[in-house]
Amino acid sequence: MPMSLAVPAAIPSPPAEFSSFSLGPLTIHAYALCILAGIILALWMTSVRWKRRGLPPDSVWDIAIWAIPFGIIGGRLYHVISSPDAYFGPNGNLALIPQIWLGGLGIWGAIALGAVGAWIGCRRAGIKLSTFADVAAPGVLLAQAVGRWGNWFNQELFGGPTDAPWGLAIDPNNTNFPDGAAPGTLFHPTFLYESLWNLAGVALLLVLDRRFRLRGGRLFWLYAAIYTAGRVWIEMLRIDDAEMITILGITQRLNVWTSILILLVSIGMFIYLSVRARNQPEPSLMLPGHTLPESETAGGSNNSPVDNKSETDSPNVNSGSQTHDTRATVAETKNEAAKPQRPEDSGPAN
Repeated sequence: MPMSLAVPAAIPSPPAEFSSFSLGPLTIHAYALCILAGIILALWMTSVRWKRRGLPPDSVWDIAIWAIPFGIIGGRLYHVISSPDAYFGPNGNLALIPQIWLGGLGIWGAIALGAVGAWIGCRRAGIKLSTFADVAAPGVLLAQAVGRWGNWFNQELFGGPTDAPWGLAIDPNNTNFPDGAAPGTLFHPTFLYESLWNLAGVALLLVLDRRFRLRGGRLFWLYAAIYTAGRVWIEMLRIDDAEMITILGITQRLNVWTSILILLVSIGMFIYLSVRARNQPEPSLMLPGHTLPESETAGGSNNSPVDNKSETDSPNVNSGSQTHDTRATVAETKNEAAKPQRPEDSGPAN
């Protein structure tokens, strides 16, 4: 009886020719399309949440115009600094630095410099940076989930060898295939791990925000905590070249230590803001001296527009005051009518 070789299940990588294609004189890269798709989805989700908050609809685009390019530049700079050998090493090529379509965007640089761009846009629009950060946080995590698929097209940033049935197959002729690894070796699909983790994080953020109305920057710091909690263990699986840092005798990738630091800071900031929010009214969405247009508040407070059904169904404070005043007026009129009239009041007017 002939023996058959058992072929392990695996996630195939797309052929090299799928990583880019030509459109006339223009070369389109799949990595860039994934980043673009993530940005579009993030803008869509942010604009929907922005509208539900009752914020000026056009201002979200004005802020995004500043935040997105700053974020892309910051992400690229962080990648170049954290993985400098490809650019400044013995065989480095400085011309590769602006070629982001080949892969390489660091999320920490994107958030840091993107926040600077968002701050500029928020100042111009009269909106608090924390307001924009809270509204945009789920969309940013959604963009990260989609953008990670660019690593799949480029066959890059995968983890170590694995026998798991969801192992990732890498072309042995690919420049990212590890030296010394046997053809057919499967690797941890860290792009998929992070994408699924981020999608779960998006759902969790939306549920918690709807349940607890996390304002004043709390949802943003919760986003940072959720993302970094996953990034720590996912980053430890990766085997691509990276800067290694030794702390307390433990040597790990720079991104691992960065993720741990930001995770601790995020948890601390979330707890601090949550405790402070207990004894304070809901924070204003706008900068001092700025208010929402009356048409945007739907009769509510300029600083606390409603953004969910339960709040929309609640009675309007102003309407209740007007009802009370009307009842008082009716009661006063009845009292006047009940008073006995003097004789001189019952005759014709002179």
